[in-house]
Amino acid sequence: MGVIDLHGAPSYTCANVRKSRALRQNITRVCCLEESKNLTMGDSFIRPHLRQLAAYQPILPFEVLSAQLGRKPEDIVKLDANENPYGPPPEATLGNMKFPYVYPDPQSRRLRDALAQDSGLESEYILVGCGADELIDLIMRCVLDPGEKIIDCPPTFSMYVFDAAVNGAGVIKVPRNNDFTLNVDRIAEVVELEKPKCIFLTSPNNPDGSIISEEDLLKILDMPILVVLDEAYIEFSGVESRMNWVKKYENLIVLRTFSKRAGLAGLRVGYGAFPLSIIEYMWRAKQPYNVSVAGEVAALAALSNGKYLEDVRDALVRERERLFKLLKEVPFLNPYPSHSNFVLCEVASGMDAKKLKEDLAKMGVMVRHYNSRELKGFVRVSAGKPEHTDALMDCLKQFY
Repeated sequence: MGVIDLHGAPSYTCANVRKSRALRQNITRVCCLEESKNLTMGDSFIRPHLRQLAAYQPILPFEVLSAQLGRKPEDIVKLDANENPYGPPPEATLGNMKFPYVYPDPQSRRLRDALAQDSGLESEYILVGCGADELIDLIMRCVLDPGEKIIDCPPTFSMYVFDAAVNGAGVIKVPRNNDFTLNVDRIAEVVELEKPKCIFLTSPNNPDGSIISEEDLLKILDMPILVVLDEAYIEFSGVESRMNWVKKYENLIVLRTFSKRAGLAGLRVGYGAFPLSIIEYMWRAKQPYNVSVAGEVAALAALSNGKYLEDVRDALVRERERLFKLLKEVPFLNPYPSHSNFVLCEVASGMDAKKLKEDLAKMGVMVRHYNSRELKGFVRVSAGKPEHTDALMDCLKQFY
């Protein structure tokens, strides 16, 4: 829209004034008739597609659960959000944080340099965000025009569909196979017929913990589509990150996070590796101070103690394997092998998965249940500390 310049507007005659006064009176009468209706029409300012948007269903924190369940936070076992119960290394304390009253570095230079050293990928390919969630939304805002489409491969992380809806994009669902592998042939058909702009893939996949084979990933990268590979759980998989692949593949973005690896979910720090031809536009569109001083300080401290991060990762992998074996002994659960820090379980047809989740919550143990068609009969259990697993098993034994 242009700018309306009123400096050259014509002067009014008496006739103009009389017509103008009559017009104002008519407008006043119409406004009076419409006033009561307009009082409730605030949503008329909202973009039409957002009026139909269903709110994202987030996991609740300890203080909210404590109020809902009538239990002290320390009496709640939280195995519903894939959080790292060991938390960050001791160096990540914020008590001695310098300059909290100064805006953070908009380019997160120190953190990007540390990530370059950690990953082996030059810092010019790296962008830091307020959690990987912010980068998912940023990618969509930069790539998608309203009405353009993405491919989603359910069951997977629901944030992709949510952000697509927020950005007015369409979603083409290509369900995974029964073993949670990708249906690559169907993806290829959709790419050819529907011309979607990008595909979001998670490896290891949330909620089942399966990994995408290199063969499948290479096939998809050979298609004319932007591939966003979410590696939020890669540290638990035993598989190397594909961050360095962005130097070779112009249609690949790789996302990572400090939430799982470093126990910084509450401080929201994520990062991504982008081809240089794409990252230029991400820099232009991102919020300038998107990573807080506290988040950057904690992330830098975490990277400075690699031994701690490795020890915590190994502890969670051991507990995941122990959890899987114990869940196999539960007669009404069928757990799936996982390469992440959680285990997905199919609940036997004779038991309601949602009710199981609710009954466990009453006992102070939180697990994840989904309302989606693909996962209605499943629960997901995070790997925690050994005592968390023990508490879960004690509760489950009360059902058989």
